[in-house]
Amino acid sequence: MILGKCPYCEDGKIEVRDKEVRGKKVKLYACSNAHWMSEDGEMYELTPESSCGFKIWQNSLARYGKWLTYKEVRQLLEDEELEVELLSKKYGKKIYYTKSIILNEEYGVSVLWD
Repeated sequence: MILGKCPYCEDGKIEVRDKEVRGKKVKLYACSNAHWMSEDGEMYELTPESSCGFKIWQNSLARYGKWLTYKEVRQLLEDEELEVELLSKKYGKKIYYTKSIILNEEYGVSVLWD
């Protein structure tokens, strides 16, 4: 499944890839020019043939109670910024709040903390 055009290279398309990390199935949204390998099933590295390193892990915001959907990644690729609802479990209470996320070349996405 193609989600859109890669924002980092000219001819790449963002694809959905199924990966397994620590025994859990996770989607990796990656450029068609990025090829990933793993020796231990946890750390994924680019192969030497890769010409682009674009990636967003579906669970990159899991610590905030958020898993990114196809629709959200599509919108992020088009608009380069997206508002999402995040969750904090501070002091034993669930608190929901809205923040913007942007593309980040190193981590995939970053939260804008004002």
